[in-house]
Amino acid sequence: MIAHLKGILVSTSSDSAVIDVNGVGYLVGASAKTLDKLGITGDPVTIHTEMLVAEDFIRLMGFATADERDWFKLLTHVQGVGAKVALAILSILAPEELRTAVARADSAMIARANGVGPKLAQRIVNELKDKAGGMALGGGTGAPVPAGSAASDAVSALLNLGFRPAEASNAVGAANDELGAGATLDALVRLALRKAAK
Repeated sequence: MIAHLKGILVSTSSDSAVIDVNGVGYLVGASAKTLDKLGITGDPVTIHTEMLVAEDFIRLMGFATADERDWFKLLTHVQGVGAKVALAILSILAPEELRTAVARADSAMIARANGVGPKLAQRIVNELKDKAGGMALGGGTGAPVPAGSAASDAVSALLNLGFRPAEASNAVGAANDELGAGATLDALVRLALRKAAK
C-alpha cells in the first residue's frame, strides 16, 4: 500500500498528474482541486494516495490532503459512485464544503458535479449523513439547517461570494438566531454579511 508520494511534478492533465519519485514516474488520478494545488512542472510535491485494485487494473489516486482522501473513500463506498464520480464531486467541492452539503442534506450542491444526477446525490446524502460530523450552524450552537430553507440558501449565497464554509455557517447561524425562524433570505444574507465583516 502506498500512503503518499514525495517527488517532482513532471506533468498534469485534466484528471491526472505524473510525479517522479527517484526516477520512477507515477501516474496519479486526481481531482481538479488537487491538480490546481500541485503547482507547475518541476515543483517538489507531496501527495496523499489511495491505491485502487480491481481484476483488470491497478490505479493510484492522489489527494492534496488526507481529509480529501478520506472523503474519496467514503464516496466510493456509496452504491453507484466509482472513482471517476468521486473525483468529479471532489473537483467542485472541497472536503469542508462536501461535509457541509451532506450535513445539511443539500443534495443539489452535490448534483452540480459531472455524472451526478439528483437520485445519486440524494443517495450520497442519505448514506453519508451520519459520517459528516453533524455540522451545525453557529459553530455548533444552532440547529442543522434543512435543505431549501432560507438559512440554507443564505449559506450558499455566502459561499458563492467567496466565504469559507465555516465562516458562512457561523455568520448565517448568528443572523438566524437573531432574526428568528421567519427571517427572509434577503434579511439573513444582509445581517450575515455584517456579522462576517466584524
